[in-house]
Amino acid sequence: MQHVTAPELAARLAQADAGAAEPPLLLDVRENWEFATCHIAGSIQIPMHLIPIRVGELDDDREIVCICHHGARSMQVAAFLERNGFGNVTNLTGGVHAWALQVDPSMPKY
Repeated sequence: MQHVTAPELAARLAQADAGAAEPPLLLDVRENWEFATCHIAGSIQIPMHLIPIRVGELDDDREIVCICHHGARSMQVAAFLERNGFGNVTNLTGGVHAWALQVDPSMPKY
């Protein structure tokens, strides 16, 4: 499993927006109320407890960046995905909280 900081992910997403690279799939594994409170633009949400039954919805050939509040749940999901054949999985270190502090200060924090 790879790890990426919020500023590093922001830079990669900016490159993708400029057409320089394919963007990763941003997989937010938080609960519905958390996702509704704040999320990184372009993220898809599948709550952690639903990943085992919805794993077939994910493209195992695409890079997936797993996201949660602080990075612990997303790390567990990233490990699960790797055990199930996903070869390009990254965890957002510090989660959306780090994103709000380091990239987008206007993002609500909880």
